[in-house]
Amino acid sequence: MNDPVLVINCGSSSIKYALVPATAEQPRLTGLVERLGSGDARLKGVDSRGDAFTSDLGDVGHVQALRAILEGLEGRRPGAVGHRIVHGGERFTRATRIDDDVVATIEQTSALAPLHNPANLQGIAATRSLFPALPQVAVFDTAFHQSLPPRAYRYALPESLYRDHGIRRYGFHGTSHACVSARADALSGSPGGGWLTAHLGNGCSTAAVWEGRSLDTSMGLTPLEGLVMGTRSGDVDPGLHAHLVRQLGWSLERIDEVLNRESGLLGLSGLTNDMRELEAAADTGHAGALLAIEVFCYRIAKSLAALSCALPRLDGIVFTGGIGENSPRVRGQVVDLLPHFGLELAHAANLATVRGREARIDTQTPNRPVLWVIPTDEEGRIADETRQLLGDTPR
Repeated sequence: MNDPVLVINCGSSSIKYALVPATAEQPRLTGLVERLGSGDARLKGVDSRGDAFTSDLGDVGHVQALRAILEGLEGRRPGAVGHRIVHGGERFTRATRIDDDVVATIEQTSALAPLHNPANLQGIAATRSLFPALPQVAVFDTAFHQSLPPRAYRYALPESLYRDHGIRRYGFHGTSHACVSARADALSGSPGGGWLTAHLGNGCSTAAVWEGRSLDTSMGLTPLEGLVMGTRSGDVDPGLHAHLVRQLGWSLERIDEVLNRESGLLGLSGLTNDMRELEAAADTGHAGALLAIEVFCYRIAKSLAALSCALPRLDGIVFTGGIGENSPRVRGQVVDLLPHFGLELAHAANLATVRGREARIDTQTPNRPVLWVIPTDEEGRIADETRQLLGDTPR
């Protein structure tokens, strides 16, 4: 298949897309429709010349927004559609061609990712109605982590909760962790290494990857477990829920809202979930911003240290995601908290990183773990998995 793959990442009020060509020499068209259902939706994208554009769409839903995306693809038509699906449960361990049975199974899994899977399903329904003849593939965030051993994915709960209800750790951001760990293998010249990967953005997770397989990760049953995130709390005492019910009379819905949307960097700082704004405020001495960054970095380092137990050997740490790729401050603070790993940060190289480019930021001392900044390419990974499933060689 020489035609490009249209990669769709559909949210409840947004659609992120990328038209990924069969070869890297061809330009990739990317964009985002935001504010769906608000009456003033907008399409923002980048054309084949690299120029940004914005188009007002008005009051549109997912199907109309996808029509607008199609019209903006400069006459190029996809040969297949690859969908990012957040939760695949235990059923989906790899990319899967979409049919009615697959859609029904994703619907059954929606209770595990109520903020994500229903929106992902909207994208599938819209693209199937627009492109009924095109093969469509679901690529699951959880699939890469299906290689976790039971000691990593089981909770210490009654067996029946796992056996009858699938309550276990699944992990997320799988396409990102797979992408950057594979690239780290390639850059190291010795495929099959042991990597700690840190995907740091508004959502954050870490993973331990050995010989291309995930052995442990920070997220669990849902994307709420693990690190401090933009608005998500990450790990809290499991007794917190009952405490808030007894002491404050909160409903489970209110607790869920607070932990998912009012916590994390936003809750700690009282300012924002944007790391760029927090770093600027911290430079002026804002106590909340300083605390938020300190807790954020400490929890990342703590998670990386714990995940190192899963690896037979540590070859290095890879930072990726919006914060991981663009915040020398965060990377520096995390590395400083892990001196016992033998890490040596090259401070000048860390400060000199360029957005969107790979960079090695350790001192390159022999026989020490390396430090990489590697931009993630989740859209490219989804396109590659779509092509592989359909029998084509990846780019």
